[in-house]
Amino acid sequence: MIKLDNVTKSYEMGPVSVNALLGVTLGIERGEFVVVLGPSGSGKTTLLNMIGGLDTPTSGSVTVSHRQLTSSGSIDKFAFRRETIGFIFQSFNLFPSLTALENVRFAADMKGISDALAVAKQCLDDVGLSQRIDHFPHELSGGEQQRVAIARALATGNPVLLADEPTGELDFRTGIQILKLLESQIKADKTVLVVTHNREISRVADRVVELSSGEIVSDGDPKGGRADISDLHW
Repeated sequence: MIKLDNVTKSYEMGPVSVNALLGVTLGIERGEFVVVLGPSGSGKTTLLNMIGGLDTPTSGSVTVSHRQLTSSGSIDKFAFRRETIGFIFQSFNLFPSLTALENVRFAADMKGISDALAVAKQCLDDVGLSQRIDHFPHELSGGEQQRVAIARALATGNPVLLADEPTGELDFRTGIQILKLLESQIKADKTVLVVTHNREISRVADRVVELSSGEIVSDGDPKGGRADISDLHW
């Protein structure tokens, strides 16, 4: 489903070149729940943006769902994201002038889902926000905005779900609810990639990829084996 081959990403900061990714090679199968673990600045978000077609590598290649993204133009990448990717952004990226329901429905409408309104309501209910659907982002807490962002990603029904710190703004109880929701997507044969600095979350993954300074330093099963979500604590 996802393949990165020797991907490097460098940013020019005046006279200095900063390497966000250094020769990353990675393959992820359909239906896997993968956690990319690492501290701030390790390259996690850059990696997610490469897979989602939001950024282009300096060198190497990125293929997702049989699409070669490295040489794709902006129109092709837009179509790819609409048809393939569900994003959960760390910064939420909600439309401030739209209600929670309208934000989620927008994603379903963009996908061309015929019953977009019903889908949007169901996704908001799934994240526990059925009583807040008519509220605007500025009327919601950070955790509620995060849940709207998650509902919006789920509303697309797309086969690849990319989540950047999806529990970062959530209390423990709601975080567990969201992890269960993400886990349920695997049962629907979707591929879920979560990036986080929270090592505890990595315990429930099928596989943990650890990044440090733009390089993969480990890739394998969670330490101690996969845990049940009910066993987590932070």
